[in-house]
Formats: sequence, C-alpha cells, structure tokens
Amino acid sequence: MTPLRYLNGYPPAIVAQAQTLFDQGKMGLWMEKRYPHGHGVQTDKALYQYVSDFKQRYLKNAPALSKVLFDNRQNPVKGTLGTNTFVSRVQGGKLKSNNEIRIATLFRNGPEDFLRMIVVHELAHLKEKDHNKAFYQLCCHMEPDYHQLEFDMRLWLNWRERAEKE
Repeated sequence: MTPLRYLNGYPPAIVAQAQTLFDQGKMGLWMEKRYPHGHGVQTDKALYQYVSDFKQRYLKNAPALSKVLFDNRQNPVKGTLGTNTFVSRVQGGKLKSNNEIRIATLFRNGPEDFLRMIVVHELAHLKEKDHNKAFYQLCCHMEPDYHQLEFDMRLWLNWRERAEKE
C-alpha cells in the first residue's frame, strides 16, 4: 500500500475510500468513466485563447495577461501545477507590468475539467494573491465544482503516477 501523496490534509475516511479503489485496481476505470474526454488545447496559442476566454467572461477588469503557456518545468512532485507571476518594471518614465500564467505540460493530455480547474485557480490569483476565503469564493464563482475537481485531479495525479511505475 503506497501512500497517496497528493491527498495530504484530506480527512482519513476519504483517503481510505480512495486507497480502497486503488488497492482493488478500480481507480483507472473510475477515472476513465468520470473523465472520458481530453481536450483540444494543445498549443500555447490555444491555451492563451482558452485562458483569455475565461478571463473575459469572469474577470473583465483584471490586469491583462502578457503570456500564457504550457511549462514542462511545472511538476506536481515539486508542488506546482501552475504558476501566476506578476512582474513590474520601470521602462523610461512608465511602469510596465506583466502577468504570466504557466500551466504544467501534463495537463495538455489530461481531462479538460482539470485544465479548466487549473486555469480558474491561476486566474483567481489575478484578483486574490493569497489562498484565502475570497480566493476560493472566486474560484467557485468561475467553476462551481472547483473543490470536487481539485480532489479528483489529486486522485488523477496519484493514479497517473502509479500507472507510470507499472
């Protein structure tokens, strides 16, 4: 029984249920049944458009995005699935700011629901820098099933990691 690395902090009863599915070899079937489809967002340009559509729909007054891309340096083992960076620079007499969103490349081939959850998370950082109550309220405003998708994505990461070892 390998511990479920990405479920730290969840109630023991829920972790035990997930562990049972893994031990019985049913997690893969459950994942494929629940999230059968991938998505067509395969390039950085398509990702930029995908994120921009969400931003336009939910965060019209948020700062503009200068760059959105898949990044193979983002790694769930290191704790990063996506990042939002904000850089301010003085150029001449003006203050220029850049907002970048980088999403782990592994979501290029994952379910669209998980990509959407990561995008919502990173966009919420445009308004709320910290993971506080207002941050999660904004995430739930943009994606009502945000918390369920986050949990399922953590299950998917564990399943994927185990599948790679076999």
